[in-house]
Amino acid sequence: MFIAIKTEDGVVKGKISFYCRMLRVSRQAFNNYLKTKDSPWKYQPLADAMLDICKEDECNDTYGRIRMYQALQLKQPDGVPIPSERTVYRLMEEIGLNHKSKRKPNGITKANKEARKSDDLIKRDFTAENPLEKCVTDMTEIKAYDGKLYVSAIFDCYDLAVLGLAMDTNMKATLCEQTLENAYKAYPMLSGAILHSDRGTQYTSELYRKAINKYGILQSMNSAGGRCHDNARCESMWARFKEELLYGLMLYK
Repeated sequence: MFIAIKTEDGVVKGKISFYCRMLRVSRQAFNNYLKTKDSPWKYQPLADAMLDICKEDECNDTYGRIRMYQALQLKQPDGVPIPSERTVYRLMEEIGLNHKSKRKPNGITKANKEARKSDDLIKRDFTAENPLEKCVTDMTEIKAYDGKLYVSAIFDCYDLAVLGLAMDTNMKATLCEQTLENAYKAYPMLSGAILHSDRGTQYTSELYRKAINKYGILQSMNSAGGRCHDNARCESMWARFKEELLYGLMLYK
């Protein structure tokens, strides 16, 4: 709006105080504008560094503020001071890097109202001080050219490492049991850990409960069926997985 009080040759004419009063800006603000209008943007090196990170890999353009902030801390670009996460978020919005997913999570497991439920031992606290202390599990559906594939995984809340993974063309309880078996074979110290899931029939089945008890794992479930935030950690991991590796494929367009 300061340009409005200049002539075409850039010379300010008339009473500045009058123009500022009409535009509802202070005289000091106008003077500050004149001093800084031709100076380089102080965040330009940081913006360039964030754009470079996005160009490094086709998956990086899905980064949100947290992962971009972590990437900057990891790379430590030369001569570029790393500001707060809030500043990174604001700059991402300014340069058009603020990613927003257009897809909504769609849970596939269905609760059995008659089945016995386990207590909610996590209560939406997905942090852990040590590895193999607190874990979450869930399954997701993946479209394929010849049908559907169901993927089940167990994630460690400590660092989001994948402890166990299994895939099948059906979503029966045997898939969850196999995931648990694979995780225990790779990490026998999983015994004694809390394993949280939703209230899907697979996780309330007798087959799965026997496997849980066999490996000495403490079962935890959502406080009530249908509350997606009770297992938000798994939901966010599946969303990230699909956003980065699947949604760009022709099958998903």
